[in-house]
Amino acid sequence: MENLKLKAFENNAKGKRVAVIGLGVSNIPLIDYLYNLMARVTVFDEREEEKLDKDVVQKIKGYGFELVTGKNALHFLRGFNIIFRSPSCLPTTLQLVSEQKRGAIITSEIEMLMNTCPCKIIGVTGSDGKTTTTTLIYEILKKAGYNCHLGGNLGIPLFTKVKNFKEDDIVILELSSFQLMDMEVSPDISVITNISPNHLDKHKSYEEYIEAKKNIFAFQGEEGKVVLNYDNDITRECGKEAEGKVVFFSSKAKLQDGVIYDNGYIKKCKDGIREHMLQAKDIHLRGIHNYENICAAIAATSDLVDTRTQVETIKEFKGVEHRLEFVRELDGVKWYNDSIGTSPSRTIAGLNSFDEKIVLIAGGYDKNLDYTPLAKPILEKASKIVLMGKTARKISDAIMKEIKGPFDVFPMYKCNTLEQAVQRARNIAEPGEIVLFSPASASFDMFKNFAERGEKFKECVRNLK
Repeated sequence: MENLKLKAFENNAKGKRVAVIGLGVSNIPLIDYLYNLMARVTVFDEREEEKLDKDVVQKIKGYGFELVTGKNALHFLRGFNIIFRSPSCLPTTLQLVSEQKRGAIITSEIEMLMNTCPCKIIGVTGSDGKTTTTTLIYEILKKAGYNCHLGGNLGIPLFTKVKNFKEDDIVILELSSFQLMDMEVSPDISVITNISPNHLDKHKSYEEYIEAKKNIFAFQGEEGKVVLNYDNDITRECGKEAEGKVVFFSSKAKLQDGVIYDNGYIKKCKDGIREHMLQAKDIHLRGIHNYENICAAIAATSDLVDTRTQVETIKEFKGVEHRLEFVRELDGVKWYNDSIGTSPSRTIAGLNSFDEKIVLIAGGYDKNLDYTPLAKPILEKASKIVLMGKTARKISDAIMKEIKGPFDVFPMYKCNTLEQAVQRARNIAEPGEIVLFSPASASFDMFKNFAERGEKFKECVRNLK
């Protein structure tokens, strides 16, 4: 069956002036797509041209498209019919606001996918646990026999493939606050894992961040379904705003309906009757936060697959790279890579995943977050901490304020590089302890992203003698 919504967009875009902001992963296939539509494209990127991928630059120029680079690139964003923004270019950017007032259509690769997709969409957002939950949903549905497409914030662009999607396919998307911020369409099934302060270096306020997250269900209507964390005050209240079906999950409350983690078991609840699905000891993932992610994935897929398929998939699932990822054991010390720990709440969850004493490696780029809540869990779970990056001082100050009594001490070490931090941890960790790399900070002061940071950590640990 012909995709009429996609056809309408393509007819509208032919010959029009189209701006593409940012040469990220999702926008490169988009540039190819727009070339085939014979659109008149200008590509904007605030990096200098010499810092861009040479092959991509050559492709853009070979297409006859204009390329505008440098920190003032968006000053030339004028007179376009359609503007595709990257997630890092917020819709509140002055030039975008000005162009929208003039009549330009502001959209994104992910919004166009959602507007033209012919099949069911499941979307996952939250401050923590998005990728694990999204990936597990994908694996459950794939095992059940669905033809699934995984994308969104995971860096897999799908819009240019939407013409090949069938009505009985399922798209599973991880969605960030930046992608959701100006969204006017919601997935058929939406999940919010939790909401806590994050990305406050980019959002003008915590309230703006929360409102962006809510867009994942705000446009659903009565036929929609939203899965929410009952234990999080903000997400629990979201249930009152949803028009469609609301399903809660919890690791603290004994829900009448929903999915819970309780006393070592994952359980489905219906009208107060609790069905034991599987035990935590049968799950590869560690930590209550991961049991919550599993509960969310079960709730999201319960109307689509049977319990047996869910249980089999969960038992087989070994997690996602850079999320409490076991690296190696050396002289009785186990090393774990949790580079995804880009906020205090993520690192707290990581700390709480272990019974052993921990040598914590933390610190990185400052997203203007409050590190006060991190201090007590560090003092309770860690024997020592190795700090680096711009947030090292904020974390150490929070710990010092939390320490009680004039004779209490907590060993803290400051390093300038990740290599130094790993070597320091090697020197101070004792047999039976865990070395946990969970920075509680973003990576941008030293690395391109958390994945690059995690790879470097694993390389350093594997090189230890």
